[in-house]
Amino acid sequence: MSSLVISFVAFACILGGTLLGMFLSGLLPKHHVSEESKDAVKLGVGMIATLSALVLGLLIASAKGTFDTMNSGLRETGARLILLDRVMAHYGAETAEARELLRRALASRIARIWPEEKIGPGVAKAPAGRAGMEVIQDKLFQLFPRTEAQRWLQSRALQISIDIAEGSWLLIEQKGQSSIPMPFIVVLVFWLTIIFACFGLFSPRNVTVVVVFLVCALSAASSLFLILELNTPYGGLIKVSSAPLCSALTHLSGIAPGMPQ
Repeated sequence: MSSLVISFVAFACILGGTLLGMFLSGLLPKHHVSEESKDAVKLGVGMIATLSALVLGLLIASAKGTFDTMNSGLRETGARLILLDRVMAHYGAETAEARELLRRALASRIARIWPEEKIGPGVAKAPAGRAGMEVIQDKLFQLFPRTEAQRWLQSRALQISIDIAEGSWLLIEQKGQSSIPMPFIVVLVFWLTIIFACFGLFSPRNVTVVVVFLVCALSAASSLFLILELNTPYGGLIKVSSAPLCSALTHLSGIAPGMPQ
């Protein structure tokens, strides 16, 4: 399910629990809503609220960690792509085809993840069939260095390409796996529903109280929405920035003024 659907279900459960509590408050006998009963319920709600806060903090830390890892991985990949292009450029004209393949593969990846980015016509065509970095590595293996410098540059380019491929596969693995187990979300929504049901149980039934509980339920559901969005950095409304890869593509298309050659 999408983060929006899960958040809507959570909102419905929390608000439904509140309205159920307010409904039951008018049906329970008087001694069930006495001051002693309220104190006992407050103790139980306080314990559940503490557990909910701990789980919520854990989920936020996990989602933020996933988002930061993806973002950091993209920055490292962008820097390595620029470095690989410069190493191949220093090798000589023999790497022109490999450099063009690198630029096209990067443009294709940007267009696939961030289709809203404008990267120019005819750029987003990646090497067909095999992975773009594997094709580039094949081109590097086919080089015949004539000097020690070219031999070192070939070795260095191959090492950088391996690092890029390794980082890309790690990001793909992390992308396909959620860092937040669904039982955590289910338990948290259950606890929040209980808390709001107890709030409604001892609250007066008027429009002001209902509106306040409505806003509180919306806020709780919104926090879950943000957590789920951060946990999926490549999709949804909250995405990792495309700036590192777009900057790398700009440098691959033509080194900006002031950059080392």
